[in-house]
Amino acid sequence: MSKRLRNAELCADCSVTEPRWASVNRGVLICDECCSVHRSLGRHSSQVRHLMHTPWPSTQLQMVQTLYSNGANSIWEHSLLDPASVMSGKRKANPQDKLHPNKSEFIRAKYQMLAFVHRMPCREDDSLTAKDLSKQLHSSVRTGNLETCLRLLSLGAQANFFHPEKGNTPLHIAAKAGQVSQAELLTVYGADPGAPDSNGKTPIDYAREAGHHDLADRLVEIQYELTDRLAFYLCGRKPDHKNNQHFIVPQMADSSLDLSELAKAAKKKLQSLSNHLFEELAMDVYDEVDRRETDAVWLATQNHSTLVTETTVVPFLPVNPEYSSTRNQGRQKLARFNAHEFATLVIDILSDAKRRQQGNSVASPKDNVELILKSVGVRHCSDSQDNDQPDYDSVASDEDTDQELPSSKGDRTKSLDSDLSDSPITMQEYLDVKTALSASEAKIQHLMKANNNLSDELRLMQKKASKLEKQSSMPESDYDNTFNDSEMDDSGLCRRGRLRSSGWLGEGTSIPELDDVEMESDPSLPSTEDVIRKTEQITKNIQELLRAAQDNKHDSFIPCSERIHVAVTEMAALFPKKPRSETVRSSLRLLTSSAYRLQSECRKAVPSEGCPGPDMQLVTQQVIQCAYDIAKAAKQLVTITTKENTN
Repeated sequence: MSKRLRNAELCADCSVTEPRWASVNRGVLICDECCSVHRSLGRHSSQVRHLMHTPWPSTQLQMVQTLYSNGANSIWEHSLLDPASVMSGKRKANPQDKLHPNKSEFIRAKYQMLAFVHRMPCREDDSLTAKDLSKQLHSSVRTGNLETCLRLLSLGAQANFFHPEKGNTPLHIAAKAGQVSQAELLTVYGADPGAPDSNGKTPIDYAREAGHHDLADRLVEIQYELTDRLAFYLCGRKPDHKNNQHFIVPQMADSSLDLSELAKAAKKKLQSLSNHLFEELAMDVYDEVDRRETDAVWLATQNHSTLVTETTVVPFLPVNPEYSSTRNQGRQKLARFNAHEFATLVIDILSDAKRRQQGNSVASPKDNVELILKSVGVRHCSDSQDNDQPDYDSVASDEDTDQELPSSKGDRTKSLDSDLSDSPITMQEYLDVKTALSASEAKIQHLMKANNNLSDELRLMQKKASKLEKQSSMPESDYDNTFNDSEMDDSGLCRRGRLRSSGWLGEGTSIPELDDVEMESDPSLPSTEDVIRKTEQITKNIQELLRAAQDNKHDSFIPCSERIHVAVTEMAALFPKKPRSETVRSSLRLLTSSAYRLQSECRKAVPSEGCPGPDMQLVTQQVIQCAYDIAKAAKQLVTITTKENTN
């Protein structure tokens, strides 16, 4: 379809005519000036595309146009439509306003702080509110009313919500009903095209069964969006998914060079990263590809004779507040890579993504991503040319103008490459798998020992807490146990919207050491005794899960994870919705997101009918990592409340 829009279109933020950019996840059109501010917010707030000079999936462009023409902007400016807002002095930016500070401050308030979005009435249990909204979303996607679904998503409905009675997600419903634009919107907000329903069927399956073959093909593209985007960035073409070709791994033009020792070490580190850390790195590289490509479009479309310094390129990835400072620093370092170095890293990620999908994975969850970012320079990809990677393109080295990772959606995808002529497993591969299994068993033993130590520490803290003056009343808890998209879908790499979402916060976010944090006394925190009691319950359930892992009782994973999730929810409910301490907030995020991720990982232990059996070694390793994160967060919350309540 044509990308040209009617001249009557106005910028959603300042009302300038003929906007040339779109914010995909916000469903609005914006002008060049406002786009420069959107880009500085980061993709987790706004995902921008040029209407004419950026390749668009036609169905995604149609979705944005439909949202804009049906008033999606009123969702983000809800309170400004109230006549009372004029009396209070609140107003949107206009064409005559200066970009800085007028337009930029308005845009940040509108999209980053969501200052004008309609707020739901306060309720005692916010998690119930999110569940109700998600159920409404589940019902709404069978119709074509896009703006209703965007409004529900803006209020906290979850695109990946699994309906307990229906046994499926909103994307299953939209796919079966052939609602193409609804499917596009849901996937922008992180919905997983490869998520199985209670019958083991994915949204792709339902689209095909209902005869919506174009939609099914599009969902497959979305599933592989991350690796497709990286391949297209290097060689200008994408895999032929219709013929079961799901990866293109380009080759560096200077492949005759020998690998340096540092480059070899970097590649080895990349291959030994846990799926979770590998996903995070791949997502960050995706964002850097987007930044670089959008910069190129930006520079090519500006009137350089009148270009002002206010609207410039974005020099590096903006900070995502949901990521740790270490990860944000690593993301920004990606901008320092020259074209050759960055292409090398992209090729390594594509190669390893393909290897991981095919199950040849060895994991070491604590390996260092930093070494990879420092040392991918002078290397080539001749060692990527094995029997399972026949598709190569030559990549020039001159300057170019941003669990389980088979695709943008994780290893829930069970499809294989068309090139199945892999060589027989080598002795080295066998030894690698055997070593990884031994490491997994050793980690189980280590974690069980750590949890026993945690139990001892908890008993000691409980004795200390008994000496404290008991609080006569508990503050009513309204801690928000809802999850954003980045927490909801730990195994996905769909980069659309999750960064907002996105669309992926916190599972690996590091928590600052307590001794390094200046914490004010927070009188709203619960008593130490209550926190210890809930932590003991969590620890007991974790130990049960680890024993099941040690005894290979994989059918016990799901009930164990459900008990852990209940205990975590009860513990999180002790805390206020917005604790004063950032450390408390970070620990609660890690606690709740890890519990949700644990449930997701444990579900993978149950084979789906008609699908290949899961790689239990990988599943067990991910389950252990989730349990470790939960125990770590619970221990920190005990330490924090003990310190606070003794002050």
